[in-house]
Amino acid sequence: MNAKKRFVKVVPETFDDFWHLYNVIYRDDEVYAHTTREVKVDEKYGRPRRGERVPMFLGVKVEDVYWDKLLGRLRVHGTVCEATDAVPFGAHHTLNVTLNTPMTIVKKEWSRQVLERLRKASRTSEKPVTIFSIDDEGYAVGRTAQYGVEVIVEQRVKLPGKLEAEKRGTAMNQYFRKAVDSLRQAWAEPRGPIAIIGVGFVKNDFAQFVQNEAADIAKSVVEVKGVNNGGVAGINEALRSGVLVKTLRQLRVAEEAEVMNEVLRRLGKGEPNVAYGVDDVRKAAEAGAVDKIILGESFLREASDEARLAAEQMMAQVEDKGGSVMIVSGEHESGKQLLALGGVVALLRFPVG
Repeated sequence: MNAKKRFVKVVPETFDDFWHLYNVIYRDDEVYAHTTREVKVDEKYGRPRRGERVPMFLGVKVEDVYWDKLLGRLRVHGTVCEATDAVPFGAHHTLNVTLNTPMTIVKKEWSRQVLERLRKASRTSEKPVTIFSIDDEGYAVGRTAQYGVEVIVEQRVKLPGKLEAEKRGTAMNQYFRKAVDSLRQAWAEPRGPIAIIGVGFVKNDFAQFVQNEAADIAKSVVEVKGVNNGGVAGINEALRSGVLVKTLRQLRVAEEAEVMNEVLRRLGKGEPNVAYGVDDVRKAAEAGAVDKIILGESFLREASDEARLAAEQMMAQVEDKGGSVMIVSGEHESGKQLLALGGVVALLRFPVG
């Protein structure tokens, strides 16, 4: 890392790293990496031969960044900023950055928030938590990442009614077996802790079924908690309500949910010690009233250079006066709530008139 010379070299080692890079590479940055490009070779006589893909090291001035979660890669599109014999200056090219691909990012200026984010990402190594949410209408399996919770499986079922005790018992047993198979597949790599959540007796019965029938999984179950919903709604409820704080205490997504709950609580009660929107938050920051400023990742990523610089100056101002900064992912419910408030909110030490 050499921010004084405007460049940082990184190697993405996990899919979470792609999320960090997606949110620190901005338009007009320069990114350099090994890639391949189709090059047509001119014949002395006749038509050029069909192009061949040739490995090369290229740099592009960034126009767009796409995070391809399905294929597990980062696509950085832009214009070639260092000409070669095979590729002219200004030609369009897309760098497909995969795991363990070294890359160099060049910025006109590196903000301390971006540098600190990269430092923290390089130190993070905890295993993800698998969250299994169940009721008698279906289940969902999610896995935590630094950017939120990724839903791996969602399944709906229709069981016999409670009055058909024998049929329901058999169907429930089959349902649990299918659910265990889904849980095992989602948990298999990298075998981190498991939290089982759900409604009433169903979640308890499933937890007991796991204990009796899936000893390998049972050893990793660290929480069994009740919520009012099953499936994906149950996962969102658990994060929002804080029932998994013990399990997720070291994970970013739980902290973000807790902070946004406090923002919404203060707004709901009409308390004056909260601000939202760029103008009101800037006014509070200038007054030294901001205890914590919360910004949405997409707000920073999609902002103009001028707006991003203003936001970075505001964050620096908050930190200089003893406040803290939180950048919230848009990949989960808390991030969506923040964007609905304009992408910038602040918890205040005192009201600002």
